Amino acid sequence: MTAPFTILQPKRIRFGRGEARAAIPEIAAMGRRILLVHGRDGSRAEWLVQALKSEGAAVHAYGCAGEPTLPMLKEALIDARGSDCVVSLGGGAAIDLGKAVAALLPASGTPLDYLEVVGRGQRLDAGPLPFVAIPTTAGTGAEVTKNAVIDVPEHRRKVSLRDDRMIADLAIIDPALTVHCPRGVTLASGLDAITQVIEPYLCTRANRYTDALCRAAIPKGLAALRRLMEGEDARARDEMAWASLSGGLALANSGLGAVHGLAGVIGGMTCAAHGAVCGALLPHVLRANGAVVADTSRFDEVARWIGAVFGSVGGLERWMHEAGLPRLSAQGLHARDHHVVAEAAAVSSSMKANPAPLNAADLVAVLAAAG
Repeated sequence: MTAPFTILQPKRIRFGRGEARAAIPEIAAMGRRILLVHGRDGSRAEWLVQALKSEGAAVHAYGCAGEPTLPMLKEALIDARGSDCVVSLGGGAAIDLGKAVAALLPASGTPLDYLEVVGRGQRLDAGPLPFVAIPTTAGTGAEVTKNAVIDVPEHRRKVSLRDDRMIADLAIIDPALTVHCPRGVTLASGLDAITQVIEPYLCTRANRYTDALCRAAIPKGLAALRRLMEGEDARARDEMAWASLSGGLALANSGLGAVHGLAGVIGGMTCAAHGAVCGALLPHVLRANGAVVADTSRFDEVARWIGAVFGSVGGLERWMHEAGLPRLSAQGLHARDHHVVAEAAAVSSSMKANPAPLNAADLVAVLAAAG
């Protein structure tokens, strides 16, 4: 008997080259006073600013210079006053910041009233503003998820603002926007995308919808990432964008596992890039889970997909570090902090769907192997 499941996704998804420009009239119709959240380089968003203005919208741009922090979120909320729509153009950081602003601007409380773990975790008391997500990297899948990850430096933790209503009204995945993405970003974000189709496929909440997405995306995403590390490839960019979208949809409708349970804690402690942390952890978490899970059939399947491209899980590990991915120690995680990270990760929300019961000692072993 099939276990019941629900499907949560944006009201509308546009996928394909040229879709970002084609969607300008649709975006402009969603609000007349638009806050445009972009990445570090504002010049890369100028085409969108001018295109929206040509449709009669008033556009105010706000730069997200790094992964969003609580002080940055508070500043953006002040800057966004008067906006009636939020558009994010950039990587996962810009999308998460825009998503959080859209959610919190109509709310009556402060960010800490709604943030999980370090805050009160209350439900939003008002619906978010219309929100449009346009990723320029292929990795996080944040354009189709219901949460925004915020770094709270005071607590050295990355935590989520989460609500089903935070799903974007419009998600535009235009692979052309990822062309010539820097090599290091392509590698880290690509490994994030791969992790986000593998973990939902292996987790305890997998269902028919997420299985269909992940089975198609895992082998194609692996092959595309390898090709992109060899040189620019339009078809590989398209496949990587699809893998990233599939991962976002899959994790939003099933769950994740120990990679993300650990990565969330590590990111808050070190400020390392999320995708790079996930990539460094993935082979070791696969081995740890595979060694103790009762039914290894899905792990065997994932191992075959990885083996077809990299020879083995060990081959993937060697390849990604040879391609330039730093180990956890080089990303700022000290061995003395392994126990603290493991204990915090063991009770994280991502661990709830992990396919095997890993305890803090198991997680310390993973961190040592990935260090």
